[in-house]
Amino acid sequence: MSIQDKHFLNTPESLVLDSLRGLCTVNPDLVLDEKNKIVYLGPHERSKVALLGGGGSGHEPTDTGFIGQGILTGSVCGNIFASPNASQVRRAIELTDNDKGTVIIVKNYTGDVLNFGLAAEQYVALNPEKTNKVKFVFVGDDVAVGKTQGSIVGRRGLAGIVLVYKIAGALAHRGGSLDEVYNVAQWVSSNVATIGVGLEHCHVPGTAAATSHLQASEIEIGMGVHNESGNRRLSPNPPLKELIPHLLDLIMSTSDSERSFLPFQNQQGKDEIVIMVNNLGGLSELELGAITKEVHATLRARGVIVHRMFSGTFMTSLNMPGFSITLLLLPSKENTFAPAQSLLLSLLDDQPNAPGWKWSSRAAPPVQPHLAPSTLQAEQITSGSPLKTADANFFEAGVKRACEALITAEPEITQMDTVAGDGDCGLTLKAGAEAVLQKLSKGKIDGHDIGGSIIAIAQVAEETMGGTSGALYSIFFSALAQGLHSTVTSSATVTAESWSNALAYALTKLYTYTRARPPSRTLVDPLAAFVEILGKSPSSNLRAAIEAATAGAEHTRDVEAKVGRSAYVEGDRLKKERVADPGAWGVKTILESLIIDERKK
Repeated sequence: MSIQDKHFLNTPESLVLDSLRGLCTVNPDLVLDEKNKIVYLGPHERSKVALLGGGGSGHEPTDTGFIGQGILTGSVCGNIFASPNASQVRRAIELTDNDKGTVIIVKNYTGDVLNFGLAAEQYVALNPEKTNKVKFVFVGDDVAVGKTQGSIVGRRGLAGIVLVYKIAGALAHRGGSLDEVYNVAQWVSSNVATIGVGLEHCHVPGTAAATSHLQASEIEIGMGVHNESGNRRLSPNPPLKELIPHLLDLIMSTSDSERSFLPFQNQQGKDEIVIMVNNLGGLSELELGAITKEVHATLRARGVIVHRMFSGTFMTSLNMPGFSITLLLLPSKENTFAPAQSLLLSLLDDQPNAPGWKWSSRAAPPVQPHLAPSTLQAEQITSGSPLKTADANFFEAGVKRACEALITAEPEITQMDTVAGDGDCGLTLKAGAEAVLQKLSKGKIDGHDIGGSIIAIAQVAEETMGGTSGALYSIFFSALAQGLHSTVTSSATVTAESWSNALAYALTKLYTYTRARPPSRTLVDPLAAFVEILGKSPSSNLRAAIEAATAGAEHTRDVEAKVGRSAYVEGDRLKKERVADPGAWGVKTILESLIIDERKK
């Protein structure tokens, strides 16, 4: 797997400062010290404890995105993945000075601990009256680093620090004392654990293009947020239902002598937690949603009580395609030495004024998502009195042959759409065909109820195919059913003339919802040709109508795209390669299967 090494920037050297300027442009409450790369809350209240964070850049929104009332007062930024120096930090302490004191909270990395610690000591030495007004918390929540390996340096700081910021910041905003804010920050830091996993490492702007050390089928567990390698790899990439339990075991295990960082009881209803699912920078929201669902479902199945759940981008590693899971183990009601569980939850629920904090429900997640009542199924829909065909077996065989033809043609149509569209047309048609075959096998589509069968096909197009193709097919088949009922009496059998009139009615209805008119390089081209020729002599023109449809589909090779996704593709390329429209090819495939059936009739 290749590492994405292209970036949008002016220069690698200016990126951090440019980004800070952008943040302060969006949020006018913030003040930027450009020389020292410090961002702080301009009108911060001197009567409240200040929270100061920071470290190397590249983890946004951590830390600058959390500056605002209710979380951080300020943050000091180093270069990408590099700690700021002590003089920068000391200046930040000065800029956020207040009457109550300052709590410095940093991730447990040697550079951060040394530079922030040195700055705190220097500041107090220069300001003796502040001797007891500056306190220091470092957060190490990574469970990938075992106890033996981390016996001296401790665990690395990951996304768990965000929960420390949030809880301590909310308490400070409420007016908590220096000791109260410091103590709650220390407690949360000691009871939070995180594990990360990535599909690949990230790329640091300004560095040489990196070569992946992971195979295409590999993922890496335990990766740090500074491009550090993880502690193990898995291949092939397991499904989430297998991966998530494995990751949670690393956090929750009490039998692993190298882990067991938190006192989980792992018994039904005994462990009460807060969850944070974090995007490490390069993961799609679509994937993150699926991960969030799986994390919650796995923990619920283990009997864990989930009081709050957060999901989003909280701490990144530039563009790393990965995620991390953080669990905060809440104190039991019997633990009188810990902050009250109700206090911790209420502090999490306090709404801060900081752009990096994501929306939260301020409530426990439901055991299961609230689901809407089941939609009306095809078999529940009545289409009036059933319309019959002269040969039910012929109708069913035609439907089956058309579906099988689409499935066979999928690779060819997909190849066309890879050039002319977004590459999904063949798979979309195949999915629809397979769903129709299932309904056919279950007797939901049969020649003794033509109207009901066509409605069932329309529903398959809508629900299984989806997208533009699904909508077009569904509209057409829904209108076809309407046309048949309007032209055939309940006691009559559907004739060739009835089919022709209903098809013309359906095409007119379709034109209501699309601007495509032949020649347009769309599925309308062969469909319109078929309907037009069939209408001239319904009883004898089936073969001629299908041949006209085939010609219409073939002609799309030479037609300039006016509508549909092909309209966004370079026209010269389509003409040069003479790629037929994939949607038109699908209609051609369906109709040509009827010729074979007609010969066998």
